[in-house]
Amino acid sequence: MNNGCSVDANEIVLKAQILAGGRGKGVFDSGLKGGVHLTKDPAVVGDLASKMLGFNLRTKQTSEEGVKVKTVMVAEALDISRETYFAILMDRSYNGPVMVGSPQGGVDIEEVAASNPELIFKEVIDIFEGVRDDQALRMAANLGFKGALQRQAADQIKRLYDLFLKVDATQVEVNPFGETPEGQVVCFDAKINFDDNAEFRQKDVFAMDDMSESDPIETEAAKWGLKYIGMDGNIACFDVLLRAGGLAMATCDIIDLHGGKPANFLDLGGGVQERQVYEAFKLLSADSKVEGFNTPKEN
Repeated sequence: MNNGCSVDANEIVLKAQILAGGRGKGVFDSGLKGGVHLTKDPAVVGDLASKMLGFNLRTKQTSEEGVKVKTVMVAEALDISRETYFAILMDRSYNGPVMVGSPQGGVDIEEVAASNPELIFKEVIDIFEGVRDDQALRMAANLGFKGALQRQAADQIKRLYDLFLKVDATQVEVNPFGETPEGQVVCFDAKINFDDNAEFRQKDVFAMDDMSESDPIETEAAKWGLKYIGMDGNIACFDVLLRAGGLAMATCDIIDLHGGKPANFLDLGGGVQERQVYEAFKLLSADSKVEGFNTPKEN
């Protein structure tokens, strides 16, 4: 690989491109620690990239084997004077989209929620009105933006909601959502989840999906219209009576409550066909971790 770099910048960032979070604290099987690296020396960019490309990166959101890195983003690194967290997501408890923000950004938001719940702010979005100016300004203020930066942040928040609607997202997460020393509000890093049910009108978005990074069982399940999520246990959960996914989740909870470990969540959905039931059993049986099945029965 060419050790030169055409990026005209004082500092350069390299980011391994995989469909998983926690890259910064991840580990490559090449021995390199971290899927995100900063350097001011263009001469080392090629060496760093060569230790990423073709190697598996393991993070807290991947399997033990990790995910093979096929692409590395090389870009100008921006200085961040302050980091916050902002997201828009679908929340069933509110039956619609909700803004979630915290003045503590650049870290795991779950950790903030556990240690400092008072630093988590929410704004429910009316789907008919969208994000109102007062809501956007209030969220920006809660994130700690002041003066002209508050209006900048509010404008970005409203544009992020426009994006949320345009691409049929279920979540738009910006972390960090911050400001530069020059006084600019920037979405430094983002993650977007898309609604699978909107694939028919988001063909360009779904065409970018790299199935090679997905669990092979999840990929095969999707071919048959099954929603499968792999877990670390050895007891396969399968609602053979074809009821709603809520029972499958409850079954996983009960197994865990009694000391067992579920190997999966599997939702057959409504209107399932005989072939889908057959393929579901076939998929679960192919999982080397599975030592038994749990199938709820009708009382």
